[in-house]
Amino acid sequence: MDSIKAFLRSLVGDGRVWIAEVFLIVLLTAFAAWILGIFINRLKKRAERTVNPWDDALTASINPPASLVIWLVGLTLAAARAGRATEAEIYGFVTNLRETGFIILLTWFAMRFANAVESNLVDPRYMSKPLDATTVRAMGKLVKASILITAAMVVMQHFGYSISGVLAFGGIGGLAIGFAAKDMLANFFGGLMIYLDRPFKVGDWVRSPDKEIEGTVEDIGWRLTRIRTFDKRPLYIPNGVFTQVSVENPSRMLNRRIYETIGIRYEDAQHMAAIVSDVKKMLQSHPEIDTNQTLIVNFNSFAPSSLDFFIYTFTKTTDWVRYHEIKQDVLLKVLEIVEDHGASCAFPTSTLHIAELPEPQGAGMQPAGDR
Repeated sequence: MDSIKAFLRSLVGDGRVWIAEVFLIVLLTAFAAWILGIFINRLKKRAERTVNPWDDALTASINPPASLVIWLVGLTLAAARAGRATEAEIYGFVTNLRETGFIILLTWFAMRFANAVESNLVDPRYMSKPLDATTVRAMGKLVKASILITAAMVVMQHFGYSISGVLAFGGIGGLAIGFAAKDMLANFFGGLMIYLDRPFKVGDWVRSPDKEIEGTVEDIGWRLTRIRTFDKRPLYIPNGVFTQVSVENPSRMLNRRIYETIGIRYEDAQHMAAIVSDVKKMLQSHPEIDTNQTLIVNFNSFAPSSLDFFIYTFTKTTDWVRYHEIKQDVLLKVLEIVEDHGASCAFPTSTLHIAELPEPQGAGMQPAGDR
């Protein structure tokens, strides 16, 4: 070190050696940040060859916070050296800046790492069986909230604020805040109940018979749940609403139901038994009908214009589009069965019976002048 200082004095003189030292510190800082960037890029390439979600999250989140740490150390050292040379009261400021910067950059790295892990745990590229997105997001929010609160308390303690005093103030003011923000707290605990009870998760189709709520869940926050309706409009619902209404989750249905009534003409009554029997056999042999569920085909009623029988069965699929394709196929087969028996499906008809009118009096008498 002494030899370096002697070399610098020979170049710039005794009075300006600190300028050369500051320049050298900045130059070494830039070189160290460059070397670190190359090292981290190589780590990223090696981590990409594995399917471990943790190493990818670490290499993706470590930079730029790590490079900024190097710059923070280098610039504060350079500033301290310049302050000593110019006899400026800068040492205390530089020390506080460095320590505060360390806390901020460490917090930034922890937040980036939490976000990266949260994304990787639900990514099928890293997990053969991805974790539930709703649970992962809930845990991620708790971890990130803990990181921010801890960082804030450390910074406050560093600047001389008493954490115990802040906590005591929070305990005293908690009651007043609870009354003032009761709706916000209701939404918070409503979101907590969603995470714990899990009536639905992100991606589920939900609807409420009590409210005009129906669509696909896109996000579950601590205050609001965002649902995308089927006309592609976002619907923002306070979480407290879900503690007061019933919610139906069709995404968790096991089967979809086909429940249809078909009517044939009264003049085809003699074919009803055979039609019902053949329709039932068709459903029992249909590859897309779940025969382990209730399957009913029965003559049901004497309607005003038809003899009605009904079909009650369940498909194996729960996919909405596929369900309608299967339902169409079933109904077309029912029409074929009805026609194969020489019958026809009825349509609304009315029969008008007109009584025979009596002849007018004197209709058979001739006029008096013709006698």
